[in-house]
Amino acid sequence: MREGQANDSSANASPDAGASLWQACVDQLAQELPEQQFNTWIKPLTAQVADDYSRVTLFVVNRFKLDWIRAQYGARITALLEKIYGQPIQIELALAPREIQIKPKVSPVEAEVLPLEESYGNGAERINPGNRTRLNTALTFETLVEGTANRMARAAAMHVASSPGQLYNPLFIYGGVGLGKTHLIHAVGNRLLSERPNAKVLYIHAEQFVSDVVKAYQRKTFDEFKEKYHSLDLLLIDDVQFFANKERTQEEFFNAFEALLAKKSHIVMTSDTYPKGLLDIHERLVSRFDSGLTVAIEPPELEMRVAILINKAHSEGAEMPEEVAFFVAKNVRSNVRELEGALRKILAYSRFNQKEISIQLAREALRDLLSIQNRQISVENIQKTVADYYKIKVADMYSKKRPASIARPRQIAMYLAKELTQKSLPEIGELFGGRDHTTVLHAVRKISGERQQLTELNQQLHVLEQTLKG
Repeated sequence: MREGQANDSSANASPDAGASLWQACVDQLAQELPEQQFNTWIKPLTAQVADDYSRVTLFVVNRFKLDWIRAQYGARITALLEKIYGQPIQIELALAPREIQIKPKVSPVEAEVLPLEESYGNGAERINPGNRTRLNTALTFETLVEGTANRMARAAAMHVASSPGQLYNPLFIYGGVGLGKTHLIHAVGNRLLSERPNAKVLYIHAEQFVSDVVKAYQRKTFDEFKEKYHSLDLLLIDDVQFFANKERTQEEFFNAFEALLAKKSHIVMTSDTYPKGLLDIHERLVSRFDSGLTVAIEPPELEMRVAILINKAHSEGAEMPEEVAFFVAKNVRSNVRELEGALRKILAYSRFNQKEISIQLAREALRDLLSIQNRQISVENIQKTVADYYKIKVADMYSKKRPASIARPRQIAMYLAKELTQKSLPEIGELFGGRDHTTVLHAVRKISGERQQLTELNQQLHVLEQTLKG
């Protein structure tokens, strides 16, 4: 990968040449890299592709980023572009002309710890660096697809947005990765500001709160820290599980929590588990988390996944036929983020190959994902994982024994087999010792219903699902 100049790499290139080639590379990197890395380093890049595809010039906003991208990502970008195009391609890095630079320079230390919410949000729209709220204006209640999986959490969030400081304070939203927790709390902030433009609102990730505590401690600026956090009308804080084992951070968050509640400000938090499931966090803080309303966001059901795919494709300027959306939704079950990743792959594959979106195209675009799923999640694997988790024998899955210590895990395994595989009810019954399909249906309905009611069961199922999905 060579380093070029902004003004000498444009020869023989048109602004739109190879746009599909670069987009296909970006879509693949979005799948490979952690979200914060992708948003910080790859997403801001602009590319210029020569007419004959022999050279791709990537424009970077400053020298530090140029050196970092060359060292950390240069080889992978080159390999991906050559794999997609099928021929050698010369890659150059160049400093962007000043008029198209979109972000001021930062020091190497600041750049390495730059939090996601200061650069890009989880939606398509970039957050304005001058926006003190750190809200992503693209993440609203209107752009959130509603379904059974998020209905209660959405209703509670809307109530908070319209009447902050009253009921459901704090509001604690929990669920697995990629289910829409971040979208929901941004929506609360955006709705409140639309109704009360002068409200003091702040969205922040828990890691940034930790960083702010460290800086305040080092610089002896706790008065400024308290002014920032204790004066808010609405605090939206993501992933509070990151407070684990951080004593000073927990102390300061407790103080901020008490100060905000005393002035009837509202706090909305997210986590990957329910309050009492949080590890290495002080009991007095956990009790505060649990003192308002705690709601779960579940993995989206089939119809909701279909709606998400169709809506997001439309927002990208593409139309996804309903039968294709159903095919993808049946095969990508775990969370919204994986659905978005699958959609990006399909759109990139369609653009680059200039083919209409169809089930066959989706099958080709997602072949790696589908083959991994087919290898990893089988009924046998589910039976073994559930048996290990509940400390029973795998043979008990097929046996006629009916004590609760065995029947309950067996029903959970049947439920997961229906949710995570393509097997029919009769096929699942056969794999559980030749049981009738009505027995499987009863187990699926029973566990599905109880999951909505029992926090402990819901958490156990989250753990099992994440284990099975690797």
